[in-house]
Amino acid sequence: MTSNHLGSHLSNRRNFLLAVTAFQWLWPPYWFRNHVDIAGIPFRRIRKGPEGRHYLCIHGDERTARDLLTEHMNENNGRAFLVQSNERTVQIMGGKIDPNRMFSRVGAEKNLRSLNPSWSADQIKSALNRLDADREGFVRRLFPRRGEVLVALHNNGPAYSVNDETAISDDVAMNDKEHPDEFMLCTHRPDFQVLAGGPYNVLLQNKAPKEDDGSLSRLCAARAVRYVNIEAAHGNLEAQRKMLEWLENVL
Repeated sequence: MTSNHLGSHLSNRRNFLLAVTAFQWLWPPYWFRNHVDIAGIPFRRIRKGPEGRHYLCIHGDERTARDLLTEHMNENNGRAFLVQSNERTVQIMGGKIDPNRMFSRVGAEKNLRSLNPSWSADQIKSALNRLDADREGFVRRLFPRRGEVLVALHNNGPAYSVNDETAISDDVAMNDKEHPDEFMLCTHRPDFQVLAGGPYNVLLQNKAPKEDDGSLSRLCAARAVRYVNIEAAHGNLEAQRKMLEWLENVL
């Protein structure tokens, strides 16, 4: 092969490799590779480092939790899922639903009827069928692998605290009664035993509940998935940050 032919061959090969690299970057489009959805409800997915712990912010109006999770992923590996909404509810087929009530058909139906009183039975059924069609695929992405922990971040207001959950919990550790709005809720007893030895209020809910409200914690309990919800008041970023940092150190 002459030097001209060799140079042309290498140039063509280089151009081909560049084209393949560009194609891999552009397809699927960056937006789609970093977003997942269920029934048209979009979630931003942050992927950093190897597969490991998963994180979730499911309510768009809980901005403290969203800001903390975004900050946390700048320094930590794992997968984070953040609902793309600025409100507590999200849109579904022209109506609305609380996204933390969509993890079972029974719970979703109760929530859809409550939030969409003008909907017909057919509208309710259509929304439920769409959720059913997408739910397992979404859950497979959301649940971590190899028995890792799924950490959810929530913010609460004056109307909700640890005291609202104690009666329906399987075990309770009230380590900080003066701050009932700061607590953790978990679904795995060994995790509870570790967390209960710390400075925070901790609840265990690991048995199938009598009433299915469609929440993620109920689904995790039913499927024996390790789940920890970190609750703190709206705006109390520092308290929630300390809770998350402590959990990362002990679990």
